Amino acid sequence: MGILVQKFGGTSLSTPEARQYVLRHIERERGCGHSLVVVVSAMGRKGDPYATDTLLSLIRENGGTCTAQERDLLMGCGELISAVLLSALLQAASVPATALSGGGAGIMTDRQFGKARIVEIRTDAVLKQLHAGKVVVVTGFQGMTEDGELTTLGRGGSDTSATALGAALKAERVDIYTDVNGILTADPRIVENARPLSVVGYAEICNMARQGAKVIHPRAVEIAQQARIPLRVRSTFSEDEGTLVTDVQEHVLTTAVHDRYVTGVTHVAGVTQITVHATDGHSDVQLQVFQAMAKHHISVDFINVTPGGAVYTVFDQDAGLAVSVLRKAGFDPIAISGCAKVSVIGGGMNGVPGIMARIVEALTVRGIPILQSADSNTTIWVLVREEDMAEAIRALHHKFSLHE
Repeated sequence: MGILVQKFGGTSLSTPEARQYVLRHIERERGCGHSLVVVVSAMGRKGDPYATDTLLSLIRENGGTCTAQERDLLMGCGELISAVLLSALLQAASVPATALSGGGAGIMTDRQFGKARIVEIRTDAVLKQLHAGKVVVVTGFQGMTEDGELTTLGRGGSDTSATALGAALKAERVDIYTDVNGILTADPRIVENARPLSVVGYAEICNMARQGAKVIHPRAVEIAQQARIPLRVRSTFSEDEGTLVTDVQEHVLTTAVHDRYVTGVTHVAGVTQITVHATDGHSDVQLQVFQAMAKHHISVDFINVTPGGAVYTVFDQDAGLAVSVLRKAGFDPIAISGCAKVSVIGGGMNGVPGIMARIVEALTVRGIPILQSADSNTTIWVLVREEDMAEAIRALHHKFSLHE
């Protein structure tokens, strides 16, 4: 068997009981003959002693400040603790293992502290340990600059570490272990009969991740897609195989999957819709609006541009600044806060007539106004009021029979 990369998130490592599940997954795959690289996140979530947010709070709560380089040193501590602890547990179970930092595993980055990009992975150190028969436990979320500075990779960094190592090592597969049983058709907290997907395409899961599904980071999926390495998203606390993310066209599919136009429904809440109409003296309204947003570092989304103006969304926390900036520029913006973007995603709906009609029908029957819409070849977005969001998700999930 070849190399398998396993990534375990913070909840998978947060308690002694959870760590026993991790050990069983490692021992099972090792028993199948795989050479294993195990990528780990910091243990737990905010409030747990070694979680990244908890470590950062030590600075904030004590009134201190630090440089970007020092902040990365602090944020990297949680993964170092996880890696050393898991290596020790494996050795105690008579499994040969060693712990490596991101830099020690050859993950070389640029100097954008807090959001570093991987520029190269030097695999010699990892391959040496694998050839010695060891399980190599690597800290996720971090790398090293050419001059030896520790860096962190930003949001989704541990997923990115895992898929980047998988690509560099030409792994057979990367398994992402989390606290949910694969990728579901919708948020199970909203849709009770949301079901796990057995197979999903790279493009579909990228879009689902970008549009609110938090199971895996889109940057990690893009790396796997470029390297054509299958991903499997599965639960730490189950033996179920979860969801396979791969090139669907090359995968042996069932008829049911072939007939699936829509894969899932995702959502992003807490956004404000801003409408700006052109007025006298503002013939270049679109240019002025988006230059103003860029100048003040306000992220914009869901953009519709017409000859008479522009409609777009910002996060609720940025809405006050966005409106103020626009008014100073001479515009009279209309802002609707408390909105949510609901996304209908499916690689099979491109070119299929009637998808938008079904979306509109599902929401109209429930009395849910559509404030804005847009589409791409795999996604249709609708903007609704946040108070209508849950009902809209359930209506669309039912309309496309995703529960079946």
